[in-house]
Amino acid sequence: MKEYELKDSDPEDVEDLILKIEDSLDIYFEERELAYVKTFGQLCDHIKSKIKRVKTDDCTTQQAFYKFRNALSESLNLDKKNITPDTLLSDILPKRTRIQKIKEIDHSIGFNTSILRAHHFITNSLIVLLLVSIVGLFFYWQYGLIGFILSLVGFWGSNKMGNELDLKTVGEVAEKMTRENYAKSRRNSETYNEREIDQIITDLFSDFFMLNKSKLTRDAEFN
Repeated sequence: MKEYELKDSDPEDVEDLILKIEDSLDIYFEERELAYVKTFGQLCDHIKSKIKRVKTDDCTTQQAFYKFRNALSESLNLDKKNITPDTLLSDILPKRTRIQKIKEIDHSIGFNTSILRAHHFITNSLIVLLLVSIVGLFFYWQYGLIGFILSLVGFWGSNKMGNELDLKTVGEVAEKMTRENYAKSRRNSETYNEREIDQIITDLFSDFFMLNKSKLTRDAEFN
């Protein structure tokens, strides 16, 4: 089976990911600004050229860890010294209070960590209902429409009420914060570490498109 490559990605999905990169790095692209970009290396270079902040050598993941640790300590009344990157989230965030505590933690750090999800059984059931409803629209549109609406409501509700952890450790959360909220995870949002940017972009593309990172070379071409 042919391994998925960057050139196999849908252009609309690439545009969606570019929006996530804009949010993470706190930059903005004008319409058609990236029209000339043909390779992954060109994209990385252009993104770095958009960041007009002071260059430093400090580690963003370390700063994200400290920020998340402080929020955990404050919300859960834990000693900071007992929270390490290897600390299991399930050990410090019991299910019965997990949703409320994550809301408090997100408020403290200033953005949503998005580390909670619905149980896979619920998500998979809703996906099946959605697919069956779409097919049903062609045969019994009234029932298909009802099923379609119920599945959408179900997705919304499960997203709000899901209390399953999507990550295992505190360190994994710090890495996720760095990828998805780079500027806000830094101690000083007016600075950045240029050496980290290529890795951040690579991680985002790899996760979003489920790509092997070895395929994300500078010469890798877009569709």
